Amino acid sequence: MVELREKNGNVVFVVKAQPRSSKSRICGIYNGGLKVSLKAAPVDDAANRECCELFSKVFNTSPSRVHIISGKTSRTKTVMVEGLSSEVAALCLETYC
Repeated sequence: MVELREKNGNVVFVVKAQPRSSKSRICGIYNGGLKVSLKAAPVDDAANRECCELFSKVFNTSPSRVHIISGKTSRTKTVMVEGLSSEVAALCLETYC
């Protein structure tokens, strides 16, 4: 199960990113967070932008509402989605876990 926290009306969770993959997708659960494969290379913030775009599609929200709040230069990142409760996020992630 993915550990989802709620902070000021926003959902926060941990992501383990693997850049330079054949396609961008959610691979499954990894140490209480989500493991994602990203097609982009970790150069000029491209992988971080692609990570935010991937989760904006999963949660059906604007990419500007998805933020990496820690770990921008690391493979382990903390992602926040604005205006989304942990219950709604859990429902959206059900198909991936």
